[in-house]
Amino acid sequence: MIGSSTHSIDQRKLAWLTLKLLPGLGNRSLLKLVSHFGSPEAVLQANAAEIHAVEGLRPHAVKALLSRRTSRDPSVEWQMLQSKGFRLVCLADPDYPANLAAIPDPPAVLFVDGSLEPRDLVAIAVVGSRAASLTGMTFTERLSTDLAQCGVTVVSGFAMGIDSAAHRGALRVRGRTLAVLGCGLDQDYPQGNREMRIQIRNSGALLTEFLLGSPPEAGHFPARNRIISGLALGVVVVEAAQRSGSLITARLALEQGREVFAVPGMARHYRSAGVHQLLRQGAKLVETAQDVLDEIRPMIRRNPAATVRDTIVSATSGGCAHQGNFSEEEAV
Repeated sequence: MIGSSTHSIDQRKLAWLTLKLLPGLGNRSLLKLVSHFGSPEAVLQANAAEIHAVEGLRPHAVKALLSRRTSRDPSVEWQMLQSKGFRLVCLADPDYPANLAAIPDPPAVLFVDGSLEPRDLVAIAVVGSRAASLTGMTFTERLSTDLAQCGVTVVSGFAMGIDSAAHRGALRVRGRTLAVLGCGLDQDYPQGNREMRIQIRNSGALLTEFLLGSPPEAGHFPARNRIISGLALGVVVVEAAQRSGSLITARLALEQGREVFAVPGMARHYRSAGVHQLLRQGAKLVETAQDVLDEIRPMIRRNPAATVRDTIVSATSGGCAHQGNFSEEEAV
């Protein structure tokens, strides 16, 4: 019975992977099909008449599904994932992040290097400029350290600048951190972050919706940003220019019903233009981690994971023993 169950689970994941490998079948169409037919296996078994009966499917999605011609052999792709130590986490899996599953367009599958845990329900995303100032990165690292010490998982995009500082801050105190990539897990991007990649794998996870071999194309990053905000209870923006991609993440966070926070910067500086715009639009001002904790505590209390909830509420109620105060020199 155990062997049969394990085989069944693998076949189900293989069905998800097969759909993911169909060129022209996007994430929204994939989700629509699985919702209509009830399972990925049923989608693959559907005949032409049944597929044409699905409302709202675009012609290229119908063509992709009818052709059954995947870009690569799903079995070989599965073996490659296994050989590299990567995991395939599907939307219906128990370890699929609950916060992410609740957004309007969750990724049907995630490729994961590391672990996803129930305590990651209490997560905050910290994002900002790639070309960040030293002051901004110092602030971000300290903020993330304080959040991690309070049991909050820090989510970011593994880019240079603010993203890397956010991950570093959590890692410094062996806290949980999740890095969301805009490319395949096997891509060395950004170059120079290999050591941090290993640390994140051991203290959280790197994850992406993009297949192995997918390069970091510009069009991937807005899609990645919805995952960053979707994993978290709120998004903190540190240093963002007027057209920063971090503002896209903030907009997506609002659409997903998340809190948006912004760290004020120097007046009239280009790195401050985006965050000041967010503040004018009603984002919560952040000077210390406690500003974030005060806002998310009510959300944590509503969290159905009682053990996680009680642990974090207890930690955040007193402001966390090791939380530091930022000096004027550390203010962005």
